[in-house]
Amino acid sequence: MRSSVSVTGLVKRYDKVTAVGGLALEVFEGECFGLLGPNGAGKTTTIEIIVGLLAPTSGEVRVLGERWGENDPLLRSRIGVALQETRFADRLTVREVVTLFRSFYPKGRDPGEVILEVGLEEKAEAWTVRLSGGQRRRLALACALVGDPELLVLDEPTTGLDPQARLRMGETIRSYRDRGRTVLVSTHYMDEAQRLCDRVAVIDRGKRIAMGTPSSLIESLGGDLVVEFVLSGGEVSEEDLREVDGVRGVRRENGAFHVTAGEGHVTVPALLDRLRDRGATPGRMMIRHATLEDVYVNLTGRHLRDE
Repeated sequence: MRSSVSVTGLVKRYDKVTAVGGLALEVFEGECFGLLGPNGAGKTTTIEIIVGLLAPTSGEVRVLGERWGENDPLLRSRIGVALQETRFADRLTVREVVTLFRSFYPKGRDPGEVILEVGLEEKAEAWTVRLSGGQRRRLALACALVGDPELLVLDEPTTGLDPQARLRMGETIRSYRDRGRTVLVSTHYMDEAQRLCDRVAVIDRGKRIAMGTPSSLIESLGGDLVVEFVLSGGEVSEEDLREVDGVRGVRRENGAFHVTAGEGHVTVPALLDRLRDRGATPGRMMIRHATLEDVYVNLTGRHLRDE
């Protein structure tokens, strides 16, 4: 597969602060690739370097086979970008803004078609100052799409959106990838990354700590089920639970046990037997599929939502 984005040994420092420290990743043509991590992990800095807004302290970045500084106007015409915050002129309508952005590209799509695709057809003649926050996010996506770019780069595209708007945005991103284009998206919504991305890189404190398909990363936990429970009486140690048949991992957080298991029908009865033997009583118990957030917590001991 051909590479759309190649990052090697990427470092970005601000005085004594290292925002990105030796990051390496590769995004292949035609895939949706996710950068995952908490706020402050270095995702936005990495995105801004990839799209040519920041210069790296060191390292190499190649985008669509080119380096920034060689033929920047041509390279920019092949990329669509929606950053975390985009400001529009208050007295321009949605249609005028998308038409303006279309004029920046040598070729592109019909503005009306893109406005329809992002669900803003009813606001096409409204001034941008009258749009809600979620509608502004969709307008930013429309501006990134209207040039029909080979590479679509989205930094936290669904932050602040309600669940319905997040799903609509996800459908738009998936449909773009399904047309054979490449998407690079940063997010801290694990369900979104699991649903949208072909591969993901988990970033923490400016370093890549894991990379692969969502399913392969989840499989690295040793089991695809998580049994969560709290105790209403008695006590049991994590070591006790690790000895139970089928248990692959145990952690305790905010008073709740999270037990990773391969086969629920084997592990759950064995867990209940172990609790009974130790005189402990579960107050509630839930069985769910493991997620990318479980992967992250397993790797770092912190939630992706943590600062």
